[in-house]
Amino acid sequence: MAVLVLVLAPVGQARHSHAPPGLSPVDAAQATRLAKVAGPARRADFGVTTPSPDARSIADWVAADNSNVGMGFFIVDKRLARLHVFDAGARLLASSPILLGAARGDDSVVGIGNRPLADVRPEERTTPAGRFVSERGRNSLGDDVIWVDYDAAVSMHRVRTTSVDEHRLQRLASSTLDDRRISWGCINVPVAFFDTFVWPMFDGRRAVVYVLPEVKSLREVFVGYDADLARAQPDPLHG
Repeated sequence: MAVLVLVLAPVGQARHSHAPPGLSPVDAAQATRLAKVAGPARRADFGVTTPSPDARSIADWVAADNSNVGMGFFIVDKRLARLHVFDAGARLLASSPILLGAARGDDSVVGIGNRPLADVRPEERTTPAGRFVSERGRNSLGDDVIWVDYDAAVSMHRVRTTSVDEHRLQRLASSTLDDRRISWGCINVPVAFFDTFVWPMFDGRRAVVYVLPEVKSLREVFVGYDADLARAQPDPLHG
């Protein structure tokens, strides 16, 4: 049974051999200062896509404050179970429905990344909110993953369809948001979308993943978030 659970569960507890490095506070601060000097702040460009208010606000803040420090970035909108992919210039490349942790909440249980999947209770299967500097990796089965929260063993990967009873492909196509809450905490992405827009973003580099909260406020989750700064920027389409 333990082996069966490991195979059917979304890859999240399997870890790679080293923790992904992040930008040091000094480097991040310096990059932010240089970006602010280099030119005026602006809004993110969603094109014809209409995002949720929180996704719009965070994307605009990233564009205005250079929170992504020159890297491509992703916004995981948990309330809408949707993933937005942006280039380094805060221009939307694509969006897709996704599957998320079955339990609602914005924090991972301390030490959960070191526990067997069989020991993770239903109420602990959360997708943590926050800003994560992420990179490519592989799980213990050799599958490609993007490590989001390494310590909590939360990754972004292709949707897993090993368990027919979970109907994950049907859940991705469903318009009912509750249907998209099924994983142990990992972010499941449609295969073609992952291969086209997610995996290539990490080719020889890192990117930032912003996971929006569903219980907490944006200010509680994102250090330095300034809603007023985001609102003050001109629209990229209308100046």
